[in-house]
Amino acid sequence: MEKKLLSSRQPIKAIYVSSYIPRKCGIATYTKDLTNDINKLNPYALAEILAIHRPEDNIVYPWEVKFRINQNDLESYIQAANYVNQSGADLIVLEHEFGLYGGQGGDYIISFTEVVKKPLVITFHTIIEDPANQYGIVQKRLADRADAIVVMINDSAKKLKEKYQVPEEKIVVIPHGIPDLPFGAGEHFKRKKRLKGKIVLGNINLLSEPKGIEYAIRAVAKIAEKYPNVVYLVIGQTHPVVLEKFGEKYRRFLKKEARNLGVEDKVRFVNEYLSLDELLEWLQAIDFYITPYLNPEQSSSGALAYAIGAGKSCISTSYLYAQENLSNGRGVLVPFRDSEAIARAILELLDNPQKRLTMEKKAYQHGRLMTWTNVALQHLDLFQSILKKPL
Repeated sequence: MEKKLLSSRQPIKAIYVSSYIPRKCGIATYTKDLTNDINKLNPYALAEILAIHRPEDNIVYPWEVKFRINQNDLESYIQAANYVNQSGADLIVLEHEFGLYGGQGGDYIISFTEVVKKPLVITFHTIIEDPANQYGIVQKRLADRADAIVVMINDSAKKLKEKYQVPEEKIVVIPHGIPDLPFGAGEHFKRKKRLKGKIVLGNINLLSEPKGIEYAIRAVAKIAEKYPNVVYLVIGQTHPVVLEKFGEKYRRFLKKEARNLGVEDKVRFVNEYLSLDELLEWLQAIDFYITPYLNPEQSSSGALAYAIGAGKSCISTSYLYAQENLSNGRGVLVPFRDSEAIARAILELLDNPQKRLTMEKKAYQHGRLMTWTNVALQHLDLFQSILKKPL
């Protein structure tokens, strides 16, 4: 640890391009958490943010946001690049997710990278399977512009090398960060949330159809036959983009599903956008964390990362991020759209407490490599290597 801390003593001034809090967006939260810990290790050159902004959101940003990029205005991206070029920044860190940037396939951000004259690090939160479709073409052009690319799992690195012909030396795998939480604090937080004596299933998300929550609700109906004290927490507001287009249609569908299955009293919706402290309290009260997501290619999940780091019993469909992080006995993978398999996995663990405890300890140990402090150190070491700053 001491050696790594020394490697970040020379101040590195980085500007981050990303959505940012208080925007309700997973990438916004990720960037806030990452820069918080980078700032602790790099206190003499605090992170600056260029926030990807939707004017209709009417957001007031914190002080570290120095420039707002209008998401759907190409000229705003050019202005932001000129701002960067005139700044004293050492490098730029671009957090990339599809749907975040304007243009065809999100191509406005390419213009930004073409105008910027600073070293560029891009974090790809998703890798498109087909490099020939419009999104893949954008991803390839961005990859070509980057001095280094960060991905969160080895499968993403492999795809960049094999499908996008990105040189191996340009790719760095750095895990999704997590808070450093104690192991085994569940009963305390159950009491705090008035869940004492309950078997608590749950997940914390911005709600949308690709989350597959209905399959977990159907599993609850089966689990309740043997364990009537089960409760399932569906925590989080509807994703703002989904809310804008479809309202609460999906939430109403889920509530109707619970009602039809006779488990309305066992499925609780916490329709709030939580502060980090609130999120962590709910997370620690959960016994079984379920991610029944429907997209097999999903290559990152902050929600699952947090659950692993808290040492929870994780039950997940076998999307890419889950495959890599729940392997070797750290969790249970189930087929997509299979409520029976979710129920079987949870029932088996309830019937075998020692097996469950072993799995939770393995998950927690894996999470020690993923704490935000470790992730921040890895980012700073990467920045150092790009800039070739002396120790």
